[in-house]
Amino acid sequence: MGSQLNTSVPTRFPGGKNTTAEKLLVAASELMIERSSIEVSLSDIAQKSGVNAALVKYHFGNKDGLLLALLARDAATEMTQLEYLLAQPIAPTAKLKLHIAGIIKAYYQFPYMNRLIHFLLHESSAEAADEVSKFFVAPLLDFHRRLLAEGIRAGEFRDVDPVLFYTSLIGACDHLFFGRHAMSRATGVGPVTDEVCRQYIRHIEALICGGMLKERIGSGE
Repeated sequence: MGSQLNTSVPTRFPGGKNTTAEKLLVAASELMIERSSIEVSLSDIAQKSGVNAALVKYHFGNKDGLLLALLARDAATEMTQLEYLLAQPIAPTAKLKLHIAGIIKAYYQFPYMNRLIHFLLHESSAEAADEVSKFFVAPLLDFHRRLLAEGIRAGEFRDVDPVLFYTSLIGACDHLFFGRHAMSRATGVGPVTDEVCRQYIRHIEALICGGMLKERIGSGE
């Protein structure tokens, strides 16, 4: 029998970055960014962190547990920012545009995030998929429900289904990174750069807002 997955995901660690668990997460994150891949071994993570590989089992159960904790750590900041955004005294349309930019920038900042999500949802254990749904999918979908409802009440948004909205926005943001290798082979496009990120934010903002904002009375063509 293999090591059991530790589903008690630690998103914060006492003592800051000096803890062993945090060192392992930082090392895993840096390696994935350096290699543009989530295929990193425990020995590589241990060597980079200066921590014995055996301690992965102690802190996370196994490698999948470490990957789950890494995604939870990165997602925690984003979820907190969603609540902050929703509480701001600005128009729903402004919140929507900030959210679109924030999601794309989060994927850009953590380029391994989308691959981790796909792996943990579809290629790991049922327990890992449940955890990802709890700390990433469900909170994000709930935020979309509340933001859309606010926009509808304000008369700014059409009546848009939150699940379809989530699928459209997250799918579009995800594919910029997840499908980049396929597009590179087919069209010769390069990697996602700062400029590509800015262009994509403007592009998705135009697509989403163009499709769901109500036309203002008296506005011309």
